[in-house]
Amino acid sequence: MLSFLGLVWWLDRNDREPLWLFGLTFLWGVIGAVFLALIGSEVLMQPLAWIAGADVAERWSAVLIAPLIEEPSKAAILFAVMYSRHFDNASDGFVYGAAAGLGFGMTENFLYFSDVASYGDAGTWLTTVFIRTFFSAVMHACATSCVGAALGWARFRGLIPKLVCLPLGFGAAMGMHALWNGMLTVSSEYGLPDLSALNFVLFIGEFLLVFLVFQLALWDERATIRRELADEVQQGTLPLAHASAIASTFKRGNGPWLPSGVPRWPYVRAVITLALRKHQCRNTRGGAHAFYADEVLRLRAEVKGLQRLARV
Repeated sequence: MLSFLGLVWWLDRNDREPLWLFGLTFLWGVIGAVFLALIGSEVLMQPLAWIAGADVAERWSAVLIAPLIEEPSKAAILFAVMYSRHFDNASDGFVYGAAAGLGFGMTENFLYFSDVASYGDAGTWLTTVFIRTFFSAVMHACATSCVGAALGWARFRGLIPKLVCLPLGFGAAMGMHALWNGMLTVSSEYGLPDLSALNFVLFIGEFLLVFLVFQLALWDERATIRRELADEVQQGTLPLAHASAIASTFKRGNGPWLPSGVPRWPYVRAVITLALRKHQCRNTRGGAHAFYADEVLRLRAEVKGLQRLARV
């Protein structure tokens, strides 16, 4: 899970999230989300047992209860993170959602691995490790990333987009979760191994679709950066060559576009943050607008100060 976590953070090439907040979101998944999910599951199990019987509730809770409880539990941290200055758009929401999902998956995996290990069957244990590592835990990350991406897209678009996107994000997350658990449960209950195989194939398709959404979010972020930096070029904040290089994930880390003496990565970070803050300033009002307007002025001054470090 830590390897997957590092990969998700690395893939966010335009504006990587601070490690402390990224790690805190992951830890919420590891501890906080699991704690909430356990409490919520116990609460819902009682009425389900009264209605359908204890045996049915036990066998079908993974389908009927787990998606309804676990997805809000994992995503709870996102409602705090989304109002931080580090939560800018859909790609940020995707990354934080994936971190919370991976944390939850890691704890859940540990519990399953420990339980299966008590059986003394090495083959069953290794199969469980493989399936839960590369499918179940990744499913948790994909599901919560849908909620995060929806929140990130709506973050600076007003109340109505939030009210629309939030149910869509949770619907996608719960649907993915319920489909995965449901097909496995039906396959186990009725002895249908082909259904399990189909479940794996379907999930690979879902994973690719979620990955495509992430790429679209990154593309939209790059488009925002290009647009805002073009305006900064016109205002004389930075040269056209700098704007072109920084807007490209490949060029910004390569080539002699930056004068000697200017620290590359602090400069790139300041310029990208300036572009994002300008976009946010355009799409906020009141106190938030004033905050981002001050940030734009501060970052312009920082960019100019870094440029003056160039050796003549």
